[in-house]
Amino acid sequence: MKWLVLLELVAFSDYRVIIPLTKVKTMRKTLSEKNMLNNLLKEHAYRLSQICSRGLNITIHPLRNIMDMLYMDNITIGTPPQEFQVIFDTGLSDLWVPSHFCPSPASSTQVRFRHYKSSTFWPTQKTFSIAYGSGNMNPVLALLHVSIGDLVSTEQPFRLSMAENGFQGIPFAGVLGLNYPNISFIGAIPIFDKLKNQGAISEPVFAFYLSKSPPLFSLQMQGEGSVVMFGRVDKAYYQEMLNWVPLIQVGDWRAHMDHISMKRKVIACSGGCKPLVDTRTSLILGPRRLVNNIQKLISATPRGSEHYISCFAVNTLPSTIFTINGIKYPVLARAYILKDSRGHCYTTFKENTVRTSRETWMLGDVFLRQYFSVYDQGNDRIGLAQAV
Repeated sequence: MKWLVLLELVAFSDYRVIIPLTKVKTMRKTLSEKNMLNNLLKEHAYRLSQICSRGLNITIHPLRNIMDMLYMDNITIGTPPQEFQVIFDTGLSDLWVPSHFCPSPASSTQVRFRHYKSSTFWPTQKTFSIAYGSGNMNPVLALLHVSIGDLVSTEQPFRLSMAENGFQGIPFAGVLGLNYPNISFIGAIPIFDKLKNQGAISEPVFAFYLSKSPPLFSLQMQGEGSVVMFGRVDKAYYQEMLNWVPLIQVGDWRAHMDHISMKRKVIACSGGCKPLVDTRTSLILGPRRLVNNIQKLISATPRGSEHYISCFAVNTLPSTIFTINGIKYPVLARAYILKDSRGHCYTTFKENTVRTSRETWMLGDVFLRQYFSVYDQGNDRIGLAQAV
């Protein structure tokens, strides 16, 4: 069973995109093989109207932490609304969900959009193909009303998947992209930009607080569990002050990182690099050579697709320090070491399978659980602060 852990744009031509995936083998595999994952999600299902809060020009929306591997929540699409669990993704721009026309085994186990039940469905003539490292889909572009709690985007372009392969067992039904419009595969206006243009949010800002290892599949309320917020920032979710980092270039959530160090020695990004701050990447991803060097520095042993270390040694391991725009952001060993379903400890540094000419890193949920992150589209910058 393969979960969507990393999506990264590699090529784009004639509406065809090639995107590799990084597979992570952890607790989720055991649960999925025993059909426990979907059962647990159904038992702990909830509805937006019961949870989402709005006030003082800010909308705070809960996210569900699934085994520290992904964060998702429900949105509604169409009129009357149909509910879907999606990943909120700062790495992509588009919104996609499966269609009831989709005949694949992956779609048969998912909630699927039924266009004939919606009075606000407007299909377009655009179709395209997207290939992933472990699967592919053939979506069609459509327009619909989409709601994130009380926020409603009217005539929102989204991708309706007509065919899927390789996505069996995933616990979510789609992806809601929060990157800039120029990252869109189909040239559509992303939902955040639509909300901004419609005056639904007071400021062009959104932010994430990702919870730190809550009880498995528990649903925690605001101030305890993970949230995404739109329009403004709630200071209750972070300590001290936000450090603002300008984007390297307008159009992607990448900022300049000075270097990565351990024990006061630079171990990666020595000449500076351009990491993507990515909410749907669960790990910390980098070039193979540098990642392997980090594994050696902490005495991690390769076994299968993972690198393991004695759980008794975790408290003796050094912090990994990411220096971004002159500010140090340490990630403790107990944050970058996780446990699998057997109770064995593995590292969360992983090879970035995207081949580029420059040193590329992706700061995923391992980093973002430690640091509250703000995405300020109005000023083209990212804000980081120690999470509560």
